[in-house]
Amino acid sequence: MVSWSSTSPVLLGLLSFLLLLQPLSAIRLGLVRRPSPELPLFREAPAFRNGEECGSTEADRINVAMTLDVNYLRGTMAAVLSMLQHSTCPENLAFYFLSAHDSPELFSRIKSTFPYLNMKIFRFDSNRVRGKISKSIRQALDQPLNYARMYLADTIPEDVQRVIYLDSDLVVVDDIAKLWGVDMEGKVVAAPEYCHANFTLYFTEQFWSDSVLSETFRGRNPCYFNTGVMVMDVDKWRKERYTEKVEEWMAVQKQTKRIYHLGSLPPFLLVLAGNIKAVDHRWNQHGLGGDNFEGKCRSLHPGPISLLHWSGKGKPWLRLDSRKPCIVDHLWAPYDLYRSSRHFFEE
Repeated sequence: MVSWSSTSPVLLGLLSFLLLLQPLSAIRLGLVRRPSPELPLFREAPAFRNGEECGSTEADRINVAMTLDVNYLRGTMAAVLSMLQHSTCPENLAFYFLSAHDSPELFSRIKSTFPYLNMKIFRFDSNRVRGKISKSIRQALDQPLNYARMYLADTIPEDVQRVIYLDSDLVVVDDIAKLWGVDMEGKVVAAPEYCHANFTLYFTEQFWSDSVLSETFRGRNPCYFNTGVMVMDVDKWRKERYTEKVEEWMAVQKQTKRIYHLGSLPPFLLVLAGNIKAVDHRWNQHGLGGDNFEGKCRSLHPGPISLLHWSGKGKPWLRLDSRKPCIVDHLWAPYDLYRSSRHFFEE
């Protein structure tokens, strides 16, 4: 045992420095105690203010809904920052976060990163989908929170009639108000459609060989759309009971026969494909995470871009941390607010 009297002046100085460092860091982060190791640390984002031309009424509000998953929190923070940074009226953005757990620390982490953010967190009851999820080709697609978008209309307040739903693995590089302003033309969902994709691949041979099941697409021209970027008329969704329609197909998959492989996407396609409002492809440059098996690098599609989406297995923060990023991952990096432990002690 080393007594204080025998401790060298150098060691005493180092101990004093470390004792001083911790409370100073906590003050700068706005935290009373050291943060949980389960949640990453983030730098505080700048304050973004409305331009002079922005209104301030309820009619000017833009509603954005996202899920909160600890494994994707770094992506969520980057997505929020990108929207605020490119918005003409950032103070008009209202965020509705769905979380599978009641976590005051999670709320605190977001508020310390975005002190001026207009947001609310709602608990998504995972029991609503337990027993309804069938195993897909990738484990991440089987998580209950991946199905929360189906129950969005029932989770957020009833006075919210329209919302933009966004995945957490994307960044917006344009004013989100442009997407918000799309004319829905009476449709319940607006999203980019990809009619060149082979639609038959999203369902099994058992589905297509069953004349009763495949009849669901009669009278429609079904095209693939990605459910990670959608403008949703949640008022119409509630009134016309779309959640129940989607659940009916989940029950067929779970109880009758295997008709698809891809988690929460196919039930949306079964109900809505060929009956949505198509918007410009620039609003979902998807597939940047590669396929669902290997997540290999992919290049950008030609044309203008308003939203970059790392759908697929590869996520930009993981590839950057592994020091094996794809070229497109460097487009995500400027929005990364993650404060690594190394940065924590360097600042």
